[in-house]
Amino acid sequence: MRDLDWNSFDVLVVDDEQDNLDAFRFAFRKSFKLHYALGGAEALSLLDRLDPAVIVADQRMPGMSGIEFLKQAKERRPDAAGVLLTAYADMTVLIDAVNSGAVDRYVQKPWNSKELAVILRQAIAGVATLRENRRLREQLAHYAGYLEREQRDPIDFGEIAGESEAMREVAAQIGEVAKAATHALIEGEEGAEKEVVARAIHVGSPREEQPFVKVTCAAFRGDALERELFGWRRGAFDGAFTERAGRLELAHRGTIYLDEPAPLTPSLQARLLRVLTDGELERLGSTETTRVDVRVVLSLTPGIEEAWVRAGVLPELVSRLSVFPLRLPPLRERREDIRALAEHFLRKVARRNARAATALSDEAIAKLTAYAWPGNTRELENVVERAAILSRGDVILPEHLAFTARPQPAEPPARAPKAADPEADATGKALAAPASSRPKLDLSSQLDDIERRELLAALERCGGNKAEVARQFGMQRTTLYYRLKRLGIDT
Repeated sequence: MRDLDWNSFDVLVVDDEQDNLDAFRFAFRKSFKLHYALGGAEALSLLDRLDPAVIVADQRMPGMSGIEFLKQAKERRPDAAGVLLTAYADMTVLIDAVNSGAVDRYVQKPWNSKELAVILRQAIAGVATLRENRRLREQLAHYAGYLEREQRDPIDFGEIAGESEAMREVAAQIGEVAKAATHALIEGEEGAEKEVVARAIHVGSPREEQPFVKVTCAAFRGDALERELFGWRRGAFDGAFTERAGRLELAHRGTIYLDEPAPLTPSLQARLLRVLTDGELERLGSTETTRVDVRVVLSLTPGIEEAWVRAGVLPELVSRLSVFPLRLPPLRERREDIRALAEHFLRKVARRNARAATALSDEAIAKLTAYAWPGNTRELENVVERAAILSRGDVILPEHLAFTARPQPAEPPARAPKAADPEADATGKALAAPASSRPKLDLSSQLDDIERRELLAALERCGGNKAEVARQFGMQRTTLYYRLKRLGIDT
């Protein structure tokens, strides 16, 4: 039997004779929380302010029998278990009472205190279970409603909170692409709400009840991504001891979210293009064709699409994956959303940590708004969570906010022109060289050099701890590993 505090549950005892009530009091006063009533009318009046777990009633009472009283009591307190005490074994009346639901148990008089104690505990345990189940259903309904509001609000798709015109436009685009059957491309910087947008597209679509499958492509190297997406048959490669379905099959009738799928091998390009054009695939090592109906949502950081073209990715594949592009503006371009986002993240922290702060001061909001947010919303969430936990009171103040230090590339020294420089003006300042004579700049290489310097500086600062570097830059470790490998940083 459950380990319950029996004295925390009310038990109402009803009898028209005081001696019988006294006998009950003597037997059970130390075991249960007892209340007493002389007759059914007094007991019904008591039920207006008492919510007992168990009601014990004597059958033979003037004016109102025990069964009649329990029937009325059930209407007022339907959860309460009814126990009938009777000295008359009128089985027909008892059967009718039990079938009506008014009587849960009956005990013949004279009752045995040990047996009756067991009956009372069993009745209390049943009512306790009933009440706990109701509480859990209500809690589940509350959270289900909360999640429904979080996911379906036209402006606040979970973490896509804000009032800026840019995000209203994104929300409108999400609604349009969700209703269509087309594939989508989400472009945004590291730390932007790309996965949240992908989930919003899925939730707002007719595929909502079907699977949403996320693939973090940077976690797979070489041919591993192709295997993960398409699956394999037994013996297709060393270690393929059993047959396995790929993520594309698992996402059948639903949505698959590909996070940063780069680089793409020629084989993977051809297989993926076949899925997008014909809805067909074959597992590695198999000749059996499988039909799949799946929407592909792709996320990329700015510039990757151009890098695909330079790397020779099939133009038709690029075109298919770019049918409906959505650009997520970085947080620094929509500072009016920072307050709403910060308050959203703070509510999340408060739900997980009962002792965390629950409000942001105006000065803290001003400090958050003035920051550049190179790590976008992911960095904002980290900053808010850290401040909420470290603050001593209910309000986050400016001193509780700590931003990630990111080294900036040094400015190149200004070139001093020579006195005889024919391209210097009368003040000695260098004139701009003609466009035809300027060296061509490789912007991609320059950006790689900047990123390489920042990563190397961060690794040195963190003593080679890659997990700490990833945390400081607001990125996942798998993304960091991919970038280190791409930039040729061997640590």
